[in-house]
Amino acid sequence: MEKIEAENLLHRAFSVFLFNSKYELLLQQRSATKVTFPLVWTNTCCSHPLYRESELIEDSALGVRNAAQRKLLDELGIPAEDVPVDQFTSLGRILYKAPSDGKWGEHELDYLLFIVRDVNVNPNPDEVADIKYVNRDQLKELLRKADAGEEGLKLSPWFRLVVDNFLFKWWDHLEQGTLGEIIDMKTIHKLT
Repeated sequence: MEKIEAENLLHRAFSVFLFNSKYELLLQQRSATKVTFPLVWTNTCCSHPLYRESELIEDSALGVRNAAQRKLLDELGIPAEDVPVDQFTSLGRILYKAPSDGKWGEHELDYLLFIVRDVNVNPNPDEVADIKYVNRDQLKELLRKADAGEEGLKLSPWFRLVVDNFLFKWWDHLEQGTLGEIIDMKTIHKLT
């Protein structure tokens, strides 16, 4: 975090929001061994594109979608054929900065990806402590518990920013089949 603050270091990231055919969102609790934000609940999968040709393709955020497919396998054991890259919808980008534990933190340009697929999940325990599908009401209850500090429940800062600024509206569009109407890959939403 010191280097992030001193040098304004920034890196690319992505956040996947995977819904099943009942439009329930798959959440994960990050493992206790994660360097940043251990044991916090977050969206389906969050990571960073690697510096490799397949993940640097800018056209239609293809590199980011390739990275998302890779990390869904690494973290959640979801096979590539369950999440074809052409099924991801890149909805927008956010810029945020968040300290984790005083030593570590994040400063990311985060691509937000939605996908609706029924998938096989086999979480990697080095990456994921727990998973659950939630509907809107269950997510609202999770938010309430996190806000009240109940059960030691914590949410990742990027997930909370997306929830507070976009998620429920985007979820409506997803269910109505109008997600394409709200895609905005030109704007970078600076959130704090």
